[in-house]
Amino acid sequence: LAFHLNRHDTVGVDLVAMSVNDILAQGAEPLFFLDYFACGKLDVATATQVVKGIAAGCEQAGCALIGGETAEMPGMYPPGEYDLAGFAVGAVEKSRIIDGLDIMPGDTVMGLASSGAHSNGYSLIRKIVDSSSADLSSPFDGRTLGEALLAPTRIYVKPVLALLREVHVKGLAHITGGGLVENLPRVLPGNVCAELKKSAWLRPPLFDWLQRNGNVVEAEMHRVFNCGIGMVAIVAAEHAGRTIEALQREGETVFRIGEIRSRRGDEAQTVVV
Repeated sequence: LAFHLNRHDTVGVDLVAMSVNDILAQGAEPLFFLDYFACGKLDVATATQVVKGIAAGCEQAGCALIGGETAEMPGMYPPGEYDLAGFAVGAVEKSRIIDGLDIMPGDTVMGLASSGAHSNGYSLIRKIVDSSSADLSSPFDGRTLGEALLAPTRIYVKPVLALLREVHVKGLAHITGGGLVENLPRVLPGNVCAELKKSAWLRPPLFDWLQRNGNVVEAEMHRVFNCGIGMVAIVAAEHAGRTIEALQREGETVFRIGEIRSRRGDEAQTVVV
């Protein structure tokens, strides 16, 4: 989709976002980022767009872009295609690592709004776009459909770091591939379950469009897509109000999407009702 719409800068932002948001889930602050760009023959205009996006992502995350590698390998890649990878390094005091071990029944699950699909589920998205013969230039929710599908992944670093200075956050989950149902269990002790109420947050129209045009069942939507929640914070119930206030001051849209309860037998650790 990025190739089709010539939005290689979005690819660069997404690359940074997926790295720094993962680091953030441990309570760490991203320090620096490096990238790797490989192609058959370098297209300077495309590479410039990609690096521009990477630089923008690093600026949003407050980390430094300290270098990278550009490799030309004729015959390894078809004309116009490239391979892009990268990684970030962050730091957190050992005593402040967020590991979820003190999460307990009664805690509140807070959801930070996503900006779109966030680099996940695009195999299915491409299939839906192809099978529905969608016009990517058609108007959609105040922009074009293509722009909605390629909205850059939201970078939560600065708002969440500000939250951590005010509130004891027991768990953070970056909602990537696997959606809410597969990412939240990564931070939950084995004896608890996160019960989420899908009516508690606003699902962006993009996900309704994908579900309708792809005939995707509800359970699969929650397994593949973030469905409007890009980051989850788990806090004690008495800190829910302060959490909302702190994140809203930083420009985030945040919802109280559920609570932690005792797990019943071997049930799934995330239940969406």
